[in-house]
Amino acid sequence: MRWEAQEPKAAGSQDALLALQGVVRSVKTPEFAGITFHEVIAKSALNKVGKTSGMPFGWTINPYRGCSHACVYCFARKTHTYLDLDSGLDFDSQLVVKTNVAEVLRRELARPSWQREHVAMGTNTDPYQRAEGRYRLMPDIIKALAASGTPFSILTKGTLLARDIPLLKSAGQDTEIGMGISLALLDPDLAHRVEPGTPAPKARLELISRLREAGLPCSVMAMPILPWLTDGDESLDTLFSALSAAGATGVTAGALHLRPGAREWFLAWIARDYPHLSGKYARLYGGGTYASKEYRQWLAGRVQYFKKKHGFTSRAEFLPSRSAAANRPEQPTRVTGAAQTAPALSGPALSQPAVQTLF
Repeated sequence: MRWEAQEPKAAGSQDALLALQGVVRSVKTPEFAGITFHEVIAKSALNKVGKTSGMPFGWTINPYRGCSHACVYCFARKTHTYLDLDSGLDFDSQLVVKTNVAEVLRRELARPSWQREHVAMGTNTDPYQRAEGRYRLMPDIIKALAASGTPFSILTKGTLLARDIPLLKSAGQDTEIGMGISLALLDPDLAHRVEPGTPAPKARLELISRLREAGLPCSVMAMPILPWLTDGDESLDTLFSALSAAGATGVTAGALHLRPGAREWFLAWIARDYPHLSGKYARLYGGGTYASKEYRQWLAGRVQYFKKKHGFTSRAEFLPSRSAAANRPEQPTRVTGAAQTAPALSGPALSQPAVQTLF
């Protein structure tokens, strides 16, 4: 797991995370130019989600903090300020790697108190960002969850997920799983501007098809829809058509929301790359997190129209409701890749983001 031929720096160096306990070493490598990996020994793997959060799951696992996808809109950016790092470039380039996360997880899942509640991954930073190709944390996480009969879901932009398709198929024989791909725009130039570290949209469409061909469910999180950039009828029509052709089992879509940390970074990007939109965004968001209610209602209507046009008439989502988890039988239920059903996370009354920042 460790990289032997790189440039390690002592945990007490200026590159180490001063606010994070358990730092073993910090690593730089030419393969990841401009990125520093801070390897830590984690004390816990499972993170409890508060019941008042509104999330349809009770637990998360985040093997990484920070994300090289570098999405300018990422809602999780502010979490880096808790490490005495900034929510801009540091979030993209100073990445925390929990090298022992699977070992800790196995211990936690073995506790008599563990009730096999649903565990969500990818709700904060992406578990299949580029670093996963070297650290390979996810296979052991998946194995541990499956062996314990714990249902789980994965949301990702990372095509590295394809590496683990055989493992996921096997896990689906032991517990319920949900797969979600994050893809909200298809224009390759715009994608490179707004989410420069992610695989191209075409590659993610191909990943959706591969998951479906393997018999796995695959919903799509088409968020965020960007006002004046990806919310036009042509953009939405093209997106939902492509998702349908790829075989997606469901789609959740909604407007961009701008939390503190993400808001400043995104609006600076808009001012630099699309200066003619700066004033429009300022008026639409009014200095807050959410677009105006009128805009969200309008967008929800357009989304529903194009979902229906392209055959997304069911309410299949990859995240189960908490009530469904609470009613799960004591023994894990075997599945064969059918999509799970949960309350829709978008609609005319949308007032909360579909995914919140979780720790």
